[in-house]
Amino acid sequence: MVSLEKYQLPEKIKALREQLGLTQAELARRLGLTRASVNGWEMGLVVPSTSMLVELSKLFGVSADYLLGIAQNSVISVNGLTPDEVAILVQLVKRFQMDREM
Repeated sequence: MVSLEKYQLPEKIKALREQLGLTQAELARRLGLTRASVNGWEMGLVVPSTSMLVELSKLFGVSADYLLGIAQNSVISVNGLTPDEVAILVQLVKRFQMDREM
């Protein structure tokens, strides 16, 4: 997986789209837009509207703050997971954090 912390909005949109294995046209179709709109975002020519930032956040599973570079934290949706599965994810995150501190 690509580390996205160093990227700005256009690069984050492209990298997240590619991580999902979507073309610009496929992402545009999912959002009810044209491929040219997505291309414009990725080229940094235009900025997605507030409503599109929300839709991108939902689709990519990250916060709008993360997309905009306001927060460095990414969000993982735990919708549909059991409490035990959520607990396992929390344990994994804590383990990764401990490993980095060593």
